[in-house]
Amino acid sequence: MPVFTNTERLALAGFLAGYSGLTREAYALDLRQFASWCHQHHLRLFGARRADIECFARDLEARGRARATVTRRLCTIAGLYRYAVEEELLDHSPAAHVRRPRLDYESHATGLDRNELGALLVAAGLGPPAEHALISLLALNGLRVSEATGASIPDLGVERGHRTLVITRKGGKIVTIPLAPRTARAIDLAIGERCEGPIFLASDGRRLDRHGAGRIVRRIARRAGITKPVGPHTLRHAFITAAQMSGVASDASLPGKRDHGAVRERESSSPVPAPGRQSETAGQAGRDITMLQRLPRCRIQFGCIARQNDAVTATPKPHQRGRALPKARYSR
Repeated sequence: MPVFTNTERLALAGFLAGYSGLTREAYALDLRQFASWCHQHHLRLFGARRADIECFARDLEARGRARATVTRRLCTIAGLYRYAVEEELLDHSPAAHVRRPRLDYESHATGLDRNELGALLVAAGLGPPAEHALISLLALNGLRVSEATGASIPDLGVERGHRTLVITRKGGKIVTIPLAPRTARAIDLAIGERCEGPIFLASDGRRLDRHGAGRIVRRIARRAGITKPVGPHTLRHAFITAAQMSGVASDASLPGKRDHGAVRERESSSPVPAPGRQSETAGQAGRDITMLQRLPRCRIQFGCIARQNDAVTATPKPHQRGRALPKARYSR
């Protein structure tokens, strides 16, 4: 284990104290790996030179790390030294002029088409309610995995007749999103009689983390016959792509939000009209309905999603008695 001086310890603690959540964990991991590398090469953290940091980057590349990972490691290291210089703990930053790999800004994320997304939803619906609810939140509402796993039972509510969920987005922004009937029903079955605590629980009874959510997504993807490498963010990517291909702007493609390669490609060929003045709840509800209607193997049946080969049964209303019920229309 590397041993730090008081000055190095003060710089590390002060730098990491400026961040929170997953950002802090990621920066701590970057600095831990760099400190371990310096310890292996008999270097002090504040005794490293520019050439040493360059060698650390080349060592990461030799171990097969992606260019984006190498760039983030170097940015974290440069941020630490810059903080130390600003706090007069170090004379100059050895990482000020370190060359960083050029990044390809085209998205290389694995994408799911509508057939695969529909198969994934059907496979999730045949499993436990908690897994069904998680997949629905990721695929039908486009939530990040941290937003879905961080939701609690008291965050559920009703607004204007719609079931809603309060989530915390990146940067600590708190928003209210509507839930599709399928998602709300799965969440109700997942929480059962519980009135407090997290919505999604791990096998040990604690809150489900992003790693556990990733294992659930991969297991359901295999059950659906999808051979691509699928993770939680793949479903968000598929949600945004489906919304763009449907001509409906998604939350992630609005100004100031993160976009994806498929979104940029869609915008360059056929711009999506800017959404009107409406609340996020109303806008998300319209996006959910549009996406559900376009998913293969699924159809809208009495406000809920059903598989295409499910039987349609309903009790006729008083004014419809004696008439034949209209045939259900299937979306293509």
